Amino acid sequence: MIRSNHPDVIHPYLKDASNLSGGYAQEVVFPEDEDDVAQVLEEACRTKTPVTVAGNGTGLVGSRIPFGGIVLSTEKLGGLKHIHQAAEEPGYAVTGPAVTLRALQEAVSAKGLLYPPDPTEQNAFLGASVATNASGARTFKYGATRKWVRRLKVVLATGDMLELRRGECLADKEGRLFLKGFRNTIALKLPQYRIPEGKHSAGYYSAPDMSALDLFIGSEGTLGVITAVELVLIPKPQELFSGIVFFGKEENAWQFAHQAREASLKNRASCAKDQIDASALEYFDSHSIEILRSAYSQIPQRAQAAIFFEQEIQPESGKKLAEQWFLLCRSHQALFDQSWFSQSPKEHTEFRVFRHAIPALVNKILRQHNQQKIGTDFTVPGEHLFDLLELYRQSLRDSGLRYCIFGHIGDNHLHVNLLPQNDLEADWGWQIYRKIALQIIQWGGTISAEHGVGKIKREYLLDMFGPSGLREMAAIKKELDPCLILGRGTIIPEEYLLD
Repeated sequence: MIRSNHPDVIHPYLKDASNLSGGYAQEVVFPEDEDDVAQVLEEACRTKTPVTVAGNGTGLVGSRIPFGGIVLSTEKLGGLKHIHQAAEEPGYAVTGPAVTLRALQEAVSAKGLLYPPDPTEQNAFLGASVATNASGARTFKYGATRKWVRRLKVVLATGDMLELRRGECLADKEGRLFLKGFRNTIALKLPQYRIPEGKHSAGYYSAPDMSALDLFIGSEGTLGVITAVELVLIPKPQELFSGIVFFGKEENAWQFAHQAREASLKNRASCAKDQIDASALEYFDSHSIEILRSAYSQIPQRAQAAIFFEQEIQPESGKKLAEQWFLLCRSHQALFDQSWFSQSPKEHTEFRVFRHAIPALVNKILRQHNQQKIGTDFTVPGEHLFDLLELYRQSLRDSGLRYCIFGHIGDNHLHVNLLPQNDLEADWGWQIYRKIALQIIQWGGTISAEHGVGKIKREYLLDMFGPSGLREMAAIKKELDPCLILGRGTIIPEEYLLD
């Protein structure tokens, strides 16, 4: 195990993609196996030293930014160990937390398999994606990370080690979990708050009959350190048909996406074959199109919005499905002759690069003004999708701030990115953010669908679950982390831990 207190070694771990500033630490440690992790945490418990778990620095909410203590980097805890493939059962992969999502996908793809979650940031470590219950474009069809994790190994702050399998160690009728570690059994009372429907990554998960491993998925490094993950894999689709459909009006894109979503859900539920069943539905508003034009001059001049879609197809049904999508395009006044449709795997890959280009371009704009992005991660129940779109339009149109809206419209989950040019605009932007967040909560939505809460969005978690919900989360943390060393300042404000 390597340890260093040299400022040049520590410095890279004081930042991540959130641009949260002010972090500091006295040391960085690089454990190489779970015994090293246990040693570090036991020592930190004895000395009451805060420990911040660090992945690859791709997080957007500041979870990995330390404010004192030590940083525990997971980068030497191992990557992909084994891929299992069998004809009559799902495949699976066994891996350490330090494999990147890109490396994982490439490895399983080479064996004709697919890990369905598709987070935008492919340089993220798998362990971090589990710790935030990350999702992405394919979540519309396949769900978020939680659904695909079937085993975890976790080291608790006390050094105790847990091995948790899906379907085992279930919550009882009173909402209690009993975790059997190597040293003792820990009894936990699950929170009684209601988890919103759909995508959700805000606070500790709680549901009737849940498996214990679900408590650690999405806990953002505050309950334990993930040292091994077992993932379910599926056969890789034979072919994909995709398109980037441009529209002259944003409202036409909204209606196109809504009809594609409803058709996909209906056909999926009925197991209908050779019918529209999108695995991804992604939206770009007029401001996103404007930003994308800096990198894609071929975008039609009349375009004010776009939808990226993809669908898995069988070779023999490709033509029939394409006609269905073409008909849907024409029925919603798409700029059909100027839209793009994939004719090859290469073109499909290019379309996905287009889809993922907007976050990088947004970050480039923010760096020019030395500002932190103000980005929403909200989602709402399906009946409020159009309410959400109108709320964003009304709240932002006259704000005086530069912004863009893009993301997972199939999941009612759109990212508003406010792009302040100075500190005054940033203050105004956070006021708008708070106003929108309160309305999202009233509609039964979530303040974080995939990025987590981190250190940046704790106050909105309080709005969502109230003081009682945070106290319930704090009670769980105190049982699993009695010295309160892990992830201080992440998810739960410290005043709730000091009660």
